[in-house]
Amino acid sequence: MDSPISATLVSWGNAWLAGHVGLDEAVDRVERAAGPQVVATEAGETTLRAFLVDQRIEGLSSFRLALPIPGDPLGLTGPPAFNGAAIDAGQAAVAVLPGRCLGLVPADDRRGSSYQGILWTACDASTAVPSLPSLAEAEQVLSAAMRAATEALLGVEGPAQGFPALDTVDDALAPGYPGRAHRVGTLAARLALALRLADERGLTSGQLATRGEALRDLDRAVRRARVAAHHAIVESGQPQI
Repeated sequence: MDSPISATLVSWGNAWLAGHVGLDEAVDRVERAAGPQVVATEAGETTLRAFLVDQRIEGLSSFRLALPIPGDPLGLTGPPAFNGAAIDAGQAAVAVLPGRCLGLVPADDRRGSSYQGILWTACDASTAVPSLPSLAEAEQVLSAAMRAATEALLGVEGPAQGFPALDTVDDALAPGYPGRAHRVGTLAARLALALRLADERGLTSGQLATRGEALRDLDRAVRRARVAAHHAIVESGQPQI
C-alpha cells in the first residue's frame, strides 16, 4: 500500500504517549489520514482507540517506524513472520511494551461499497532494537543523496528530468517533536512523494539505468531519514536542535 499510515500512527502515537496530545486528538488525526482504524489481534478485532487504551494499561511506552523493502529490512529485527508481512506492506509500526513488542502491519480495509479504512494486524515482534542512524546522520546523508540525485536526473536528457514540483505535503510530524525532526521529516516526505511521482516514459535504457541508480540511492536515504525523524521524540541522550 502507498499510504504513509504507519508513519502517522507512530508520530501521533508517540506524541500522545509523551503527553503532547490527547488520545482523541491522536486517533482522530490517524483516522483523518486514512479512514476508520481497526486492529486484529489474537482475541479478535477492536478499534484503534480501544487497542491503544489496552496497550497503555499494559505499559506501552513508544512506537517505532519500519519502512522496509526487499533486501533492506529497515526498522525490523524479526521474527520472520512479522518481517515478511511488513516487507510485503512496505511499512509497519512497532509498539514497545515492557519485555515485548507488538508489530502492527496495515492493509486497506474495504468491508463494503462505502467503507474504506485500515486494518492493522498485530503480531509478536522482536524486542531487539534496530540499528538506525541518528537524526543528524540521516539529515546529512539525505542532503548528499538529494544533491547527487538532482545532478544525475538533470543530466538525463528527455522527458521527466529532475523532480516534479510539490506545493504541499501533508505529512507533518505531531506536536512535541524537536525542530530538526520536523525539518528532516518534511523534506523526506516531500522527496518520498517525488519518488512516487517520478515518470520514466520516453527514456532510453541507458537513461533509465542512470535515473534508476540515483533514485534507489535517494529512496534509501529518504526511508532512513523518515524513520530517524519519527524516532526522535523518544531518543535519549542525544541533543536535538
